[in-house]
Amino acid sequence: MPVEDSRLSGFYKLSVTERRNHIAKLANLSPEDVAALASHGELGEVAADRMIENVIGTMSLPVGVATNFVIDGKPYLIPFCVEESSIVAAASNMAKRCLVNGGFRTNNDEPLMIAQIQILETNNIEDAKEAVLTAKYELMAMCNSLPSTMIKLGGGCKDIVARIIDTVSGPMLIVHLIVDTRDAMGANAVNTMAELVTDKIEEITNGRVHLRILSNLATYRLAKVEATFSPEELSNNGSREEGMNIISGILEAHHFAMADPYRATTHNKGIMNAISAIALACGQDWRAIEAGCHAWAAVETGKYSSMTRWRKDEQGNLVGSIETPMAVGIVGGASKVHPAARANLAIIGVESAQELAGIMAAAGIAQNLGAMRALATNGIQAGHMKLHARNMAVSAGALGDEVEIVANIVNSQNGPVTQQLVKDTLEEIRRS
Repeated sequence: MPVEDSRLSGFYKLSVTERRNHIAKLANLSPEDVAALASHGELGEVAADRMIENVIGTMSLPVGVATNFVIDGKPYLIPFCVEESSIVAAASNMAKRCLVNGGFRTNNDEPLMIAQIQILETNNIEDAKEAVLTAKYELMAMCNSLPSTMIKLGGGCKDIVARIIDTVSGPMLIVHLIVDTRDAMGANAVNTMAELVTDKIEEITNGRVHLRILSNLATYRLAKVEATFSPEELSNNGSREEGMNIISGILEAHHFAMADPYRATTHNKGIMNAISAIALACGQDWRAIEAGCHAWAAVETGKYSSMTRWRKDEQGNLVGSIETPMAVGIVGGASKVHPAARANLAIIGVESAQELAGIMAAAGIAQNLGAMRALATNGIQAGHMKLHARNMAVSAGALGDEVEIVANIVNSQNGPVTQQLVKDTLEEIRRS
């Protein structure tokens, strides 16, 4: 169920157990969900052995909760599964800075996926294309003849498109099945449909069907999110003048990413810090999501560029938006097999795949702004290294209370925080 408020004052000051219990109460988690989180989200060996091959064990990553998010007027607590420090803090910080203007707004596409069918060796490729389009409704009926809950709920094949492409192997006819997968990611459904119509397509085209597989470039399934940040919110002390300067710096950083693929790659990695972390936490196919987002960043403009768009409106506010493929599901797959994934979905309280897609895209905007704001002001390392100092202390061999003592000492000093500085500080406190 959705939470009533995503602003959790002093949450970071609590212990891990206290935070978990607080979230459990807010999100009305079941005892099973709480137990899954408390046991590090580990799969049992029997379940793990059924998910992939040659299983020898499992591996844990931290799950943190991003706060302050309001999306379409609803507050959300958002689990991130990620190993990098400062990501959760940055997303929470930026989400808080757009609350004056109502938070994030979504306008997502329907959950339509593409299955591709590759047709070779036709006598006349144009005639073959026309034959497919003529038989479109017959082919759609075949796809929708499958006994499927998805189809009963209003999903199924909604259209068929045919394209001719030139390749090194010669021209190919590519048929796209456009399938509404409802609340599923949909890979199995679209692949099954593509295989089901293979014989009929070969018959009507007099060609040979080769590959039959979904596309992870889900261009019919875009998550579309926008948010507005006032200059006062973006400043450190509510100063409009300072906020306007920060906005100018952010726009200059964004224009750099729009123009240069070297910068855009790092820029977009920052966006995926949030999107992939939520995908992993919620049992989604984060590799497919990554591939689709990066491909769209190139396809949309004809060259690899920023996944986000930033501009200044007439009131001087900073407006950020994103339109990117977001093929996610809340039924089937790891989201139902992995106990921690089920618990994390319960924390968010989503009721549809489209809702989850919007949440992930909103977090991507927040993460992107956090990185650009840091780069345009104090530099990315200042905040990141402050939070990373504890990891460095552990790497240096700090134990128990030594971790916080070392981190506090190195963070209080001027100059860069290096691993050697952390090591020297640990040795010094042990000598004293």
